[in-house]
Amino acid sequence: MGPHPAVAAIRLAVRRVLHDVLNELNDIPSAAPSSCGRSTAVSVLDDRPVVLVACSGGADSMALASALAFEAPKLAVRAGAVTIDHGLQAGSDLRAAEVAGRLTAMGLDPVESVAVTVGRAGGPEAAARDARYAALDEAAERHGAAAVLLGHTRDDQAETVLLGLARGSGIRSLSGMAAVSGARRRYRRPFLQLDRQTARKACLVQHLPVWDDPMNTDPAYTRSRLRHEGLPALEKALGKGVVEALARTARLSRDDADALDAWAAQADETVRDDAGMLECAKLYALPPAVRRRVLRRALVAAGSPAGSLFARHIEEVERLIVGWRGQKPLNLPGRVEARRQGGRLVIRQS
Repeated sequence: MGPHPAVAAIRLAVRRVLHDVLNELNDIPSAAPSSCGRSTAVSVLDDRPVVLVACSGGADSMALASALAFEAPKLAVRAGAVTIDHGLQAGSDLRAAEVAGRLTAMGLDPVESVAVTVGRAGGPEAAARDARYAALDEAAERHGAAAVLLGHTRDDQAETVLLGLARGSGIRSLSGMAAVSGARRRYRRPFLQLDRQTARKACLVQHLPVWDDPMNTDPAYTRSRLRHEGLPALEKALGKGVVEALARTARLSRDDADALDAWAAQADETVRDDAGMLECAKLYALPPAVRRRVLRRALVAAGSPAGSLFARHIEEVERLIVGWRGQKPLNLPGRVEARRQGGRLVIRQS
């Protein structure tokens, strides 16, 4: 008799990702092992590729950790884990140590608990996310990890799409989370096609204790309100299948956004003069979706932080191209200035 269907589903998802990671490593020339991010110290001690799982102790990440612990030995992969102590709740250090102990008991090695300091930039949710990813990046470098697995599910994807829709930031926001992201394709999300209940059921049948973060039910947080109020209201009004439809929208939007980004990268080379300046007439001739992407690329290259650059900023710059009436220079995030001068769009730090 095989494993419970929920357990089989999470193991299959992880097995596929591990195969992808190994295939990509095999495509890297042996003369350049550092290109996959593996450290010399790790390779000397153990030449198996290292894959880490980011685990909070919640159902999604505990299910992911259990599947990695089961699948990795069969593929000659060294499986480890990192749990992050955000320090936002009393006793969080003890809880992180407890989670680390459970991960070690699963047979994962290395396992570490990392404490971070959460700032205030962008709000509490964004600040916690930034601190978490910074710590995961450092852990991946420290252990020479080929990949870090994240437990985001189809439900998380649906929430992300709705948050992007509410921001009104365009098709890239609707594309949600990528299955593969980060420097050197570091972050992998095996569960984006699985719902949250599958992960929770897998923990239940394997008798894995899970921790439910009270922040996930705190109405003070936007995602929590969306999860417990917004999505249920949508399903009540529109019927079941909203989560699946939103996740499908993310996949389709990502394909479209990737294609437009590639077009914009090519167009960027054709709209500049011999000195590398952007020519307004050539920008005007581009389709709007491509033009806005070219402008965004130029602003980021000039020093505007990508996370602080919103659709309204791009629209203001675009009006220098399509609605020129002698406007004054624009002041943009990162102390970047955009002005139209002699038929050229000049973008530079002020």
